[in-house]
Amino acid sequence: MGKKVAVVLAGCGVYDGSEVHESSAVLVHLSREGAQAEVYAPDVDQMHVVDHTKGQPTQEKRNVLVESARIARGNIKDLAKLDVKGLDALIIPGGFGVAKNLCTWATQGKNCIISKEVEDILKAFHAAKKPIGLCCISPVLAAKIFPGCELTVGHDTECEKWPYAKTAETMKELGCKHVNKHVTEIHVDMKNKLVTTSAFMCNAPIHEIYDGIGKMVKEVVRLA
Repeated sequence: MGKKVAVVLAGCGVYDGSEVHESSAVLVHLSREGAQAEVYAPDVDQMHVVDHTKGQPTQEKRNVLVESARIARGNIKDLAKLDVKGLDALIIPGGFGVAKNLCTWATQGKNCIISKEVEDILKAFHAAKKPIGLCCISPVLAAKIFPGCELTVGHDTECEKWPYAKTAETMKELGCKHVNKHVTEIHVDMKNKLVTTSAFMCNAPIHEIYDGIGKMVKEVVRLA
């Protein structure tokens, strides 16, 4: 039997939900590793809806679970029904929805509040010593919940290639150890069973992002 891995989504679309390419890469690589993905999302309203052609918020309202179902091809469950006992690992792709719908990082940074449902699930996997894979912006969840953990969101010096490098500095302020890694690399915190990679935190070709996520998924499945 293949490992069962929970994949938690935060909507559909980089600016207000889960990053679609990252989410798809996670699902493809899990399939390649012979693992079974179980996709979940919280049944809550999105913080806001962004017109992705303009990058501007609209007056529309959308539901995180309903939107995430687009990526999961309808095969998705309410996050409230996730049972850690029947699962071997957890992966949360990135996208601004993580920082807007799973927590308030987008508006409050290191002072953010994580949704209780999301925090409880992360703590439950951690307590059960089951691996957690995080990419792009989603390592901020671990930074907030697991003080002293080690992770990467890429590099900590801002430049054209690393436009979001200030995130690494904020994580350090939370007491985490940030480890600089290239987009195709991962960092493994063995003590906390955390596997992280930068994905679209890096301004890189999409195949390099895909490869980095592949290494993250492979290591999560290996540790499960």
